[in-house]
Amino acid sequence: MAEASISIDQDHFNCSICLQLMKEPVTTPCGHTFCMICINGFWDKENVFNCPQCRENFRPRPMLRRNNILAEVIKNLQESTLQPSPLPTCLELCSSEDQDVECDSCVGKKKKAVKSCLTCLASFCDVHLKPHNESEIFKKHKLVSAFRNLQEKICPQHDKLLEVFCRTDKKVICSLCLLDKHKGHNTVSVQEEWMEKKKQCENLQMKYQDRVERREKALQLLNELMETFRHCAQTAVEDNEKAFKELIRSIEKTRSDATELVRTHEKSEMERGEELGKKLEKEIGELKKKKADLEQLSHTRDYVSLVQTSQALCADLENNDPLKIAFNPHPAFENFKTSVLQLKIQLENVCTQEWMKMSKDLNDLINSAPQPETREEFLKYARELTLDPNTVNYYLQLSECKTKVNNDGGHHSYTDHPQRFTSWQQVLCYQNVSLRSYWEVEVGGDNGVSIAVTSKGIKRKGSQMESRFGHNIESCRLVCYPMKYSFWHNDKQIDIPGTPYKRIGVYLDEKAGTLFFYGVSNRMNLIHKTTAKFTPPLYPGFGVGTGSHANICLYAASGATSEPLKKKGMK
Repeated sequence: MAEASISIDQDHFNCSICLQLMKEPVTTPCGHTFCMICINGFWDKENVFNCPQCRENFRPRPMLRRNNILAEVIKNLQESTLQPSPLPTCLELCSSEDQDVECDSCVGKKKKAVKSCLTCLASFCDVHLKPHNESEIFKKHKLVSAFRNLQEKICPQHDKLLEVFCRTDKKVICSLCLLDKHKGHNTVSVQEEWMEKKKQCENLQMKYQDRVERREKALQLLNELMETFRHCAQTAVEDNEKAFKELIRSIEKTRSDATELVRTHEKSEMERGEELGKKLEKEIGELKKKKADLEQLSHTRDYVSLVQTSQALCADLENNDPLKIAFNPHPAFENFKTSVLQLKIQLENVCTQEWMKMSKDLNDLINSAPQPETREEFLKYARELTLDPNTVNYYLQLSECKTKVNNDGGHHSYTDHPQRFTSWQQVLCYQNVSLRSYWEVEVGGDNGVSIAVTSKGIKRKGSQMESRFGHNIESCRLVCYPMKYSFWHNDKQIDIPGTPYKRIGVYLDEKAGTLFFYGVSNRMNLIHKTTAKFTPPLYPGFGVGTGSHANICLYAASGATSEPLKKKGMK
């Protein structure tokens, strides 16, 4: 008859205490089988004798006998030619085949060890290994492939190989440790944990590789952006040089034209002055001649000639006086000088104003920080906020150091104050927000909570819409209901579908004129974004319906929270 063959996994014959193939198997009265040394060691440490597997109690301590049939099966299993397990043994994991292991018995220059003895806790070369192969004394010693740091692989308490991993304590232990400090813990063999950690390492390698690739792409993009920025800066410098050179050339041409105009006017006036000077010199000569004639005539005794000539000379002197000098160099040049000075002042003013504008735009661009994305980045702009008791409506109550506002439906007595909201159930924060600011609010209740941003000039008295958040040009608000959102600004409403969140983050970028509302959970979830221009200073505010409440979660500029942000149940 042909012999039947049954394939059984070797794991079925492992002892549940040491997790190894059973040695000298014995069976308890409940039917479970263990290594004889393991079960005896287990009961030696207990006052109650029970089965480590099903916990059935035995009284008195049972007498255990060797299960010969099972021992024979295990022996045949060890000698069979079954396929080796894909899992490496603990000793294989400890192997140091890629590195030379020194012989512990060599004196002086040490040879390479070929085997390690788990009984001697030492490694031996071919020469010093001979006693283990030849002497009967060493036959029971366990020889394995040589590996480094042998002592570190041995349990210091039981002097046994560390081949079990305790997941409860995250520690490698020996089989006897299972009966002591690690009794009842979640344990697996080192091989299983090694396979699990190997898979985790492979997954981590893939994640790291993915992150490396993304970082490399980001680096490449950054380098391209920097190169583009460098090119733009160089182009701006070149355009600046070209523009100013053309401006300088234009001013130089204007200066040259002004100089030429002055010189032309100078030449014209000088020529006219020289012509007038020649006429004056000629007239002076004629007058001197007439003067000499009169002097000569005054000494003559010819009375008739004297009378006639003197009358002619006197008449000519009285009637013929053409002396008129029309030459004034001052007014024209004074006006010209004034015009040049005015042109200079105008150019300086234009250059100064334009440069200030250009410089401001460039500085704003340089100083503009990137939009935050993660909660940690938003918390860098966290602001310390407390509620202002002088603004709280009579139906609202402040608590928790003025960081929580509640509407219990009752009327509360507050002293009159010009800043108090008298009709609408609203309250403002004491601190204003500016530039880049972030704050978080926890909301609750069935009748809605309004999270608002408003200018200080909002009206406080009366029931007109001008004093209600979101119904005027001075303010806007996000109303958080249990199942929806609603946004109001300038008396216009926008319904916003979305998942309700218990914690709302508000981010203000005053310079950009943008306001963001986020649902805060494990990540920042944008609920609504608006662009509006308000009159600074700006103040956070809250409107609270009956039975609802709002609680400011961030109470320090460092981003501290009034309670830890929970990963679950945040929505």
